[in-house]
Amino acid sequence: MKNYFFLIIKGIGMGAANVIPGVSGGTIALITGIFERLINAIKSFDFVAIKLIFTGKFKEFIKKTDLYFLLAVFTGIGIAVLSLAKLLEFLFRVYPVQVWAFFFGLILISVYFVGKTVKKWSLSVILVFIVGLIISLSLAFMTPASESDNMLYLIICGIVASCSMILPGISGSFVLVLMGNYELIMIDAVTHLNIKILAPVAVGAAIGLLGFSYFLSWVFKKYKDQTISILTGFMLGSLLVIWPWKEAIYKLAASGEFVLKPDGEKIISGYKYLYPDSFDVHTISAILILICGGLLIYVLETLASKFSKEE
Repeated sequence: MKNYFFLIIKGIGMGAANVIPGVSGGTIALITGIFERLINAIKSFDFVAIKLIFTGKFKEFIKKTDLYFLLAVFTGIGIAVLSLAKLLEFLFRVYPVQVWAFFFGLILISVYFVGKTVKKWSLSVILVFIVGLIISLSLAFMTPASESDNMLYLIICGIVASCSMILPGISGSFVLVLMGNYELIMIDAVTHLNIKILAPVAVGAAIGLLGFSYFLSWVFKKYKDQTISILTGFMLGSLLVIWPWKEAIYKLAASGEFVLKPDGEKIISGYKYLYPDSFDVHTISAILILICGGLLIYVLETLASKFSKEE
């Protein structure tokens, strides 16, 4: 029971990360020691698993799919997404620098803990690390698309976002920002439980999770050091996206006027990255919170190592 409680906590961490543009739920899974198990459990939902259900072999089905593990993790994710969407909307509006600082510290220390699990830094491992870093950095300079509630586009959003949500260093929420549908899905639809929006996204997410999990599981087993290396590169590059001190750049129409959403809010097309202009209380608090984010990862890493040894 104790292990399942900690799995729910890890799921809450993943869910919280998935709500934040720039932070990856896969990163939390990787640094808390459940990434490979999660991928293998998701990909176990195949024709054999379906056959076990229809033949009434429920115990075999539960064992094959690691169902209790998945239920614990996804319960935590669900709790976080449903409870934190409104809170994070408030925090980003009132304390944006502090929120970004917390996650910056979290990811910064994670880069070290994840990177140190590479057993041998060969030439191929170094090259894929650089590739991951370049891909992740390039995402920061992409221009977001326009918002769309088209059903097919929502399914595609679900597929792409779910893949990136379990891929450490690539934020599913940030991908939704680039696709123009972050606020529509993660804030409006989740907060108001808009099934018309959430249903096609969920269908796409299921397709993406099942399909991508097979590839990730295969590559993780066959090229483990290279996989961890490219994921470390993804994580390091994502630090630019979540740099706390930045200024929003708003999308302009051909006329020079701001492009507005239906609710009258300006659309962000990118960010101008800055340095703190003074060490006032606001800046010092952000730096302290950044350190707290790093310390949290240290504690999580320590607990993950402890419980993995117990298992």
